[in-house]
This record gives sequence, C-alpha cells and structure tokens, in this order.
Amino acid sequence: MISSFNTKFRRFLKSEEGTSTVSFALWVPVFVGLVVSGLELAAVTVRHTVLESSLDKTVREVRLGTGTIYDHASLKASICANATVLPDCDANLQLEMVRLDLRDWTTPTNVAACVDTSDDVQPVVAFEYGRDNELMMLRACYRYKPISPTTTMGSSLPTDSEGYTAIISTSAFVQEPS
Repeated sequence: MISSFNTKFRRFLKSEEGTSTVSFALWVPVFVGLVVSGLELAAVTVRHTVLESSLDKTVREVRLGTGTIYDHASLKASICANATVLPDCDANLQLEMVRLDLRDWTTPTNVAACVDTSDDVQPVVAFEYGRDNELMMLRACYRYKPISPTTTMGSSLPTDSEGYTAIISTSAFVQEPS
C-alpha cells in the first residue's frame, strides 16, 4: 500500500500538468499592478501638465493685460476655465501670490497652501497685488484623490488624512507698468 502511494506521489511530483496555473497566479497580479500604476502615472502627468499650461496662460494674460486688475477669484476662474480636465477645479484649487524683492531676496517657502476640505473655513493665504515692475510669484495647488491609492504608484504619492494628494505649479512674472 505504501509503495503504491510512493509511486503515485513520485509520478505527481514529476508531472508538469497544471503548472501554468501557478505561474499565472503569480504573474497576473504583477502585471495588473504595473498597468494600474501606469494609468495612475498617466493621470498625474495629465493633471500636472494641464495645471502648468493653464497657469502659464493665465499669467500671460496678467502680464499682457494693461490696466486690468486681477483678483483671486478672477485668476482662479481663468485657471479653471483653461484647465477643463481638472474635476471640481473651483473647489480644489488654491492660489497664492507673493511679492518677491530682488534687492532684498528672501526665498519663498517651499510649503504650498492647499485647499483644506476638512473644514468649511478656508485658510488665509498670502495674496498680494503687485505694483509696476515688481516680481510676483503665483503658486497654484490642486488637490485630487488618486485613481488607485493602494497600488505601487498610488501608495507612493503623499496624501493627507482624507486621501487627497496635491499638484503644485508655480509661475513668476513682472507686473508691467500701466
């Protein structure tokens, strides 16, 4: 009885029948993770490119618009109008504009103020209007939820307590004299 069991067990170990299921089960999650991470990377790239482009277009309008005074709401509306790919742009975009002095240089902070969706109160953000021939820095921070926060790419993105991650774009310009 034991010898027949040993014979059948040896035959089972030598047999390669059904081994494709094991390799399939091992490799499919790797490939699916790779594809989903690629989609996440593509979504981040598209969002960042659109935000950069719309910020550049808006800053160009500000530089060339002689006599036009732009406020926070009009700049935000212009950026969101140019960035049609960004969902719920008005609610998830925060602008910060600061005056930079070339003669008494202080490096602007690296920390960008983003929209805080946990409260109804919006944070106070520096938004200074420039005068003629002043160097201004305009920073836009757009928050969004990643497509797949549990995959390799999605989990490597820095997120807040609500699962949002941020894309930050910065542009500098000189106020043209009126």
